[in-house]
Amino acid sequence: MERPADLPNIPLNDIALFVEVARRKSFTRASEATGIPTSTLSRRITELEKTLGLKLLNRSTRRIDLTEAGDLYYQRCRYLIDEARIAHEQILGQLSQPQGRLHISMPISLGTILLPDLLPALQQAHPGLEFEFDMNIGQVDSVSNPYDLILRMGPQPDSDLVLHHIHSMPHQLYASADYLARHGYPRHPSDLSQHICLRPDLDPEKATWRLSRGDEQERVTVHGPIAVNNVAMLLRLAECGLGITRLPVLLLPHMNLSQRLEARHLVRILPDWEMDSLPLYALLPSRVLPAKTKAFLSFLQQALNGDGHPIPDSQRPAPDKYFL
Repeated sequence: MERPADLPNIPLNDIALFVEVARRKSFTRASEATGIPTSTLSRRITELEKTLGLKLLNRSTRRIDLTEAGDLYYQRCRYLIDEARIAHEQILGQLSQPQGRLHISMPISLGTILLPDLLPALQQAHPGLEFEFDMNIGQVDSVSNPYDLILRMGPQPDSDLVLHHIHSMPHQLYASADYLARHGYPRHPSDLSQHICLRPDLDPEKATWRLSRGDEQERVTVHGPIAVNNVAMLLRLAECGLGITRLPVLLLPHMNLSQRLEARHLVRILPDWEMDSLPLYALLPSRVLPAKTKAFLSFLQQALNGDGHPIPDSQRPAPDKYFL
């Protein structure tokens, strides 16, 4: 069947190269990622623009930006290219033998706790994998700094990334014996409002702790002069007697908390009451995952004893700032 004369013949490789340049907003970084010289990349994209009859990039000596047409073209093409690449990997057998580099963003406290146990077994099972970890908790720009996988704690803001639930972590309250000797022992959740509480954020709107005991529900506004968005540091500050803090129960065995309880005299507060669980999410560029990403997620979910499942956009929780 003859192709219509008005349909341009666009090589898929040129579209893939444009996606790489647009994703990184840099010919140099795209060249490093693809192994293709910057001059070749520039020429191929110029040819693509001529074929389309549209300018896709605004170029200068210091930076490049997408035009309005270029941004629309990128948003439509990037998923096609990613899924084509994944299909190509699966055809070549990488589904059974994951390989390649995984670029992962995760909080430093979560990485410190999990990676020493997770990575040896993962590397032994899949020696073809390489890992590049970026330990941060900030909101990432998936266009200029793309990741294969982003791990975050707590409700997440809307984005074009796919939200994948890994596990829900229950929390409990702890303080040092020294702190309790000086400030007294809370007998009821309402007593927490009279105590110094260590938390991830000083924002008063994020200072409500919710506790439950059977059918009883309590909400208490807590106070304190110190906020740290790192669970390991919150634990250390509680050990030093600086206040009461909430700690994720699931991670406590990895942090040898039983030994810390004995050595630092940490005491669980209000043991008859349960706190809200905090979800751990994977943020992914696509619902179609390459083998390397699937392998990492599988090992992570096994380590946390959780069964992950995708979260539809309509069911995303409201944004919050509780991050591990």
